[in-house]
Amino acid sequence: MQRLQIEAGRAAGVVYEKGGRPCFARCRGEVVLCAGAIGTPQLLELSGIGKGEHLSALGIPVVQNLPGVGENLQDHLQIRAVFRISGAITLNDRMASLLGKARVILEYALHRSGAMSMAPSQLGIFTRSSPEFDRANIEYHVQPLSLEAFGQPLDKESAVTISVCNLRPESRGSIHITTPGAGTQPDIRPRYLSARADQIVAVDSIRHARRLMGMASVLALHPQEVKPGTKVASDADLLRAAGDLGTTIFHPVGTARMGSDVDAVVDPKLRLKGLVNVRVADASIMPTIPSGNTHAPVTMVAEKAAEMMLSVH
Repeated sequence: MQRLQIEAGRAAGVVYEKGGRPCFARCRGEVVLCAGAIGTPQLLELSGIGKGEHLSALGIPVVQNLPGVGENLQDHLQIRAVFRISGAITLNDRMASLLGKARVILEYALHRSGAMSMAPSQLGIFTRSSPEFDRANIEYHVQPLSLEAFGQPLDKESAVTISVCNLRPESRGSIHITTPGAGTQPDIRPRYLSARADQIVAVDSIRHARRLMGMASVLALHPQEVKPGTKVASDADLLRAAGDLGTTIFHPVGTARMGSDVDAVVDPKLRLKGLVNVRVADASIMPTIPSGNTHAPVTMVAEKAAEMMLSVH
């Protein structure tokens, strides 16, 4: 899909590409956007819906001036501390050779079990980064593996990754298109750790991960901190390490925020402001990020959207 086709204050249909050629699908009822917190604001801006000044600067005719489109971006930043261990087999060990890889593949092919049948994170923990919080504010994803970055090969040494994220970040980012062409990637600026409160939680989280790996029940594995490393000790150094080790945990939300105020993009019934037959049903409508994974909340949004649409048709 490239953009909405807007006629007389309603979505007449969608323009999409097939075989390298633009095509048009006419809408008889409502159009539901569900391209996610990255794709939905991109489609809206390409359709002339967003901050008027930004769209005009790109040569896109302004259909609906909604400055909130693409703003309010939130995500869970995961800080991936790595500890080498001994006395236990990790995925690093199992995947270190061609024979090991073959065994993993055969285990799944014959029994639907083993490394290929499980999620990367084998342990989750909700807890507090410091006693100042009255409820859990961080979440761990403990993984029996380590790697330099997503998409890179696993490390050779036995190791585990202690990934920890701030569940309720205060930092806010944005996503906006940079050209009027649908094939150009948007400019995504998460602005992780821009809020001072998030910086404090990040530093405390690394220290908390160290305490976790220093517990008596874990010491039998002889954990040795690799990242960020025991020499990283001061608040300033730990904050810098959080930025170096931090990656998205793929929970972007909020870029087409729901609400009743002037800056909201959709109303409480998920209808796009200013257009009579467009709704948004994905994570972009969330005013604030959930304190956990986003899959179940997005499913709830979709079910609620379907219920509201059926009630008027």
